[in-house]
Amino acid sequence: MNTKRKLPARFAPETWFEVRPVPAAPFRATAETELERLKKRLLWDELELATGAELNARLRRAANEAAALAWTTAVPLLVFPTLFEEKARAAFTQAARQENIRERSRELLAA
Repeated sequence: MNTKRKLPARFAPETWFEVRPVPAAPFRATAETELERLKKRLLWDELELATGAELNARLRRAANEAAALAWTTAVPLLVFPTLFEEKARAAFTQAARQENIRERSRELLAA
C-alpha cells in the first residue's frame, strides 16, 4: 500500500541570536610566558647562593628540567616551584659531593 499524502509545511517565526564575543580563555602561550617568568625569578634567587660555573650550570639545568616536567601537568605554575626546589637541592648536593671527591683526589695525588 503506497499512499501519498501532502503535508502542509509550517514554519516558525524567524529566530535571531545575539552573538557575543567569547571571553579570552586561558591560553597555553600565556601560561608559558608566566612559567618562564617564574622560572627566571626562582632561578635568580638560587643563583645568588651559587658559587662557581659548574653549580650555575647545574641550577640552570635543574630549572629547565623542572619546567619541562611541570609543563606536562594541568597546573604547571602550581607544580613548578616544588619541582625546582627539589631539583635545586639535588644540584647543590651533587655539587658538594663532587667537590668532596675533588678534594680527596687532590689529597691522594699529593701524597
